[in-house]
Amino acid sequence: MSESPTSPLGAELQGTLAFLRAAESLKYMTRTSWTSNGQQETVAAHTWRLCLMALVLAPHFPGIDVGKLLRICLVHDLGEAISGDISAALQASLPNKAEQERADLVQLVQPLPDTMRADLVALWDEYDAASSPEAKLAKGLDKLETILQHNQGVMPAGFDFLFNIEYGAAYTRDHPVLAALRTVLDTETQQRAREQAAPPEAS
Repeated sequence: MSESPTSPLGAELQGTLAFLRAAESLKYMTRTSWTSNGQQETVAAHTWRLCLMALVLAPHFPGIDVGKLLRICLVHDLGEAISGDISAALQASLPNKAEQERADLVQLVQPLPDTMRADLVALWDEYDAASSPEAKLAKGLDKLETILQHNQGVMPAGFDFLFNIEYGAAYTRDHPVLAALRTVLDTETQQRAREQAAPPEAS
C-alpha cells in the first residue's frame, strides 16, 4: 500500500522528491570547461567523473573510508544548484564565495529530514575545511578532474592552460598517487599550452 502524502513517511518522501527536483539544475548548470565533443561541461558531469575517479583509485587509498570519500565528492558542489559555478580564475576576487555556496546548500537541503540535512551540510563543511583525510583527498581529486577535463576538452581560443600548473597544487602534492597523476596532467597541460601558442599552419 502506498504512503499517504500526509503520513510521516509520505511527507518525508515528498520532501526528498522536492530536494531531488531542485538538485536537477546541476544537470544543466555549466562550468568553465568543455567536453571532447565541444559541449560545455555541467556541474553534474564533473561530479560524476570525480566520483568515478575516487572509486577506481580507491585501492591506492588504504585507511580511507571510501564510502565517506564518495559522499563528500557527491556533496562538494551541491550548493551550485542554486547560484551556479564560479571558475577558479575568478574565485580570488570573490572572498565570500564559500559563504554563498554554503548558504545555497543550506537552502537546497531544507526539504530533507533533519538528520539527512545535517549530514549533508556537515560533509560540505568537512570538504571546505579539508578537515579529514577523505576531505583532503576529495579536494585533490577535484582539482585533478578539472585539469583532466581542460586537457581533454575542446577549449575556447585564448584559454589559459598554464593557470592549471599551479591550480590546487597544495592538495595534490602530498599523496604519492595524486602527485603522480599531477605530473602526467601537468605535462599534458604544457603540451596544450604549446599547441595553443603555435602559429596556425599555412593552408
